[in-house]
Amino acid sequence: MIELIEKKLRDQFSDFITEVIYFRNEQTFIVDKSQIVNVLSFLKDDPELSFNFLIDLCGVDRAKRKDRFEVVYQLFSMKNKTHLRIKCRVDEKDLTIDSVSKVFGTADWHERETYDMFGIKFNNHPDLRRMYMPEDYEYYPLRKDFPLMGIPGSIPLPKK
Repeated sequence: MIELIEKKLRDQFSDFITEVIYFRNEQTFIVDKSQIVNVLSFLKDDPELSFNFLIDLCGVDRAKRKDRFEVVYQLFSMKNKTHLRIKCRVDEKDLTIDSVSKVFGTADWHERETYDMFGIKFNNHPDLRRMYMPEDYEYYPLRKDFPLMGIPGSIPLPKK
């Protein structure tokens, strides 16, 4: 199955796959962020692959100067009982990527959480707003440069 996935993705998106990683029987494709909707739609709709379940979507701060952030998509094919990971690198200068909520409805909340915690904006998201932090909060708590003990006074605490 691993070979079939790679062949089909390379046939369709060879110019947009920047890296393929195999580690402990898991396959990860690093894909150009401009093609994420097309790649996930293809993986979902292809009758042989049928990656019809988005298990998770999350952000990662790699603490590097270029392509500091990643958006990671964990997919599962119920038909083939196969996992697949797709990653998109997102540079800090352009913290945007297209929403996949029209491909996988469950992406809606995952994308909102990623926006709230990392500041990555999802283009064409139906309701992109913060989930945990106040709407006017100017920081993103899961970034590596966010202080471990928080920022004193940035959020008013409830009175006892």
